[in-house]
Amino acid sequence: MPPKTEEPSLKPADFASLYEGFKAPVSRFDCGRKCAPLNGGEPVCCSTQNAVPVVFKAEFELLKGRTDLWKKFKPYDYATKQIVAELTHDCMAIECKGGRFCERDNRTIACRGFPFYPYLTRQKEFVGMGTYWVFEDRCWMMSNIEIVDRAFVEQFVATYEALFAKDPTEFKTYVDFSASARRVYSRWKREIPLLGRTGELLIVEPSSGEIRKGKKKDYPKIAPFDSEKNYRAAIKEAEGEVPKEGLRAA
Repeated sequence: MPPKTEEPSLKPADFASLYEGFKAPVSRFDCGRKCAPLNGGEPVCCSTQNAVPVVFKAEFELLKGRTDLWKKFKPYDYATKQIVAELTHDCMAIECKGGRFCERDNRTIACRGFPFYPYLTRQKEFVGMGTYWVFEDRCWMMSNIEIVDRAFVEQFVATYEALFAKDPTEFKTYVDFSASARRVYSRWKREIPLLGRTGELLIVEPSSGEIRKGKKKDYPKIAPFDSEKNYRAAIKEAEGEVPKEGLRAA
């Protein structure tokens, strides 16, 4: 997840308010059941072997007073040491007890929003939600974003607008991160998939930054989620167990 910079103005009480306004699940389907068999039994977003949550210290201060679910993250290899080393003084890396112990009311903003980030144009307009592309081969939801609930989109947008209003540095973080997305997808010669502010499918041409309406066919599924056969083969290789309902949403 993108690093945060400069001095924040956010307080623990701000995060308590944000939590109240961001409770909607990403969809009516438990997507963690789809990716867990490929990730040692844990959803990809619930293990620091895949993603290290980075939060403001103010958010962690709030969580410490509400739960014992979270603790300070201890780096375990070169990559995670780099993540921690690059953090600014106002931020920290944390980890939870794992998906099986999840307390939904005590998830971080990053957890609630995963696998999405606020996408901003070159003109710095918050037009929708992009996906953290580095997880596309492990996160089932990223190949099925058309099933995301509108309530989740609306709450995501409202939450980040509130964050940006209170802390302009958070806004700059995602201006820069969105620019990085355009560079990555331009190198890949791929278009950027987005969900617009009301849940509509959008496509960004990364070189020009131009945005057009998308259709389901514009969103190719990423291996191993591109077919039931490939999905099952990947789970077998990972020595996991295929969910009974396969790739069908509930």
